[in-house]
Amino acid sequence: MAKICILTTVHTPFDTRIFHKQAKTLVKASYEVTLIAQHERDEIVDGVMRIIALPRPRNRLTRILGLTWRAYRLAQSQRADVYHFHDPELLPMGVLLRLLTNGKVIYDVHEDVPQQILTKHWIPALLRRPLSLVFNIAEKLMAQVFDGVVVATEGIAEKFARFNPIVVHNYPDLRMLPIHSPVPREEKEMILVYVGGISRLRGAFEMIRALENLEPSWNVRLDLIGRFEPSSLGRELKTLPGYKRVRILGWLAPENIYEHLRKNLVGLVCLHPEPRYIVSLPVKLFEYMAVGLPVIASNFPLWKEIIEGNHCGLTADPLNPKEIAKAIEYLIMHPEEARMMGENGRRAVMEKYNWEKEGEKLLRLYEELLRR
Repeated sequence: MAKICILTTVHTPFDTRIFHKQAKTLVKASYEVTLIAQHERDEIVDGVMRIIALPRPRNRLTRILGLTWRAYRLAQSQRADVYHFHDPELLPMGVLLRLLTNGKVIYDVHEDVPQQILTKHWIPALLRRPLSLVFNIAEKLMAQVFDGVVVATEGIAEKFARFNPIVVHNYPDLRMLPIHSPVPREEKEMILVYVGGISRLRGAFEMIRALENLEPSWNVRLDLIGRFEPSSLGRELKTLPGYKRVRILGWLAPENIYEHLRKNLVGLVCLHPEPRYIVSLPVKLFEYMAVGLPVIASNFPLWKEIIEGNHCGLTADPLNPKEIAKAIEYLIMHPEEARMMGENGRRAVMEKYNWEKEGEKLLRLYEELLRR
């Protein structure tokens, strides 16, 4: 039985992509899987998967420097056949594992990190562009050493084209969906919902301002599921008139998110037109579709192709709260069409936008690496 060691110093051990999708898929395929991540204790999960706990770092610097070295030492001791790491700050560790062990090494790229650096609020503005350039060069140099590169979108794949990346989309796992069918529209409350990091660039202000443009007599509410980025953003949002229609639910476990979503009316994903967002495939879009919600999304070409091609929602200018409100109003005023959009989205996820098909790609990559 081949031994697999999955590493992350940033994500939680039960991250949806890392644990629920990739690790569980590998366990089901009879691989011996160990996951090294920040956790309270070492433990065996479901009787088959071992989690080795990393301590919680005091700050970002101790995580990047101290935790990376500790993760490397733990990984090296596993003597794994394949090391699969998920964080850009672990790139030097990946190089050491490739050069100093007999294991194959896979770099899993979730985001376009050079673009991401340009919008990091904690990095001084003057340093963002040079840091982005330096990281872009370093990432490509180190990627040459690895045996495989897995990416989450076609946009990221283009930037790693010379490394023959495998695109493994972060589509919903059908096993995690509620076993019940979608709630009939007439039984739903007038609740709009957004899931994910709550930030300025992800449209927090525009979504709330859109509420101000809706008919005042309508009992419409917006549920925000996720954490504020930065944490001080919540205080700013409270100053908006539309905030009285907002409910903050905080972080929810994936299974609880799906159960909550199926009771909502419309799913929102109004990210700003940042370069990294325009080519992204946010999992929340497909989660909304999976539970039968019509969606309102940013009018990016890639997203429009998915939404209009499957007739599962509407797109709007994410910087225009009035246009977002107009789309919300249309779905409220046309309940039968909105219901059909929700059904179309759910069908599209069941047929093509699901983890079952993506997991097959991951397993083929592992089989190929282990044959070499």
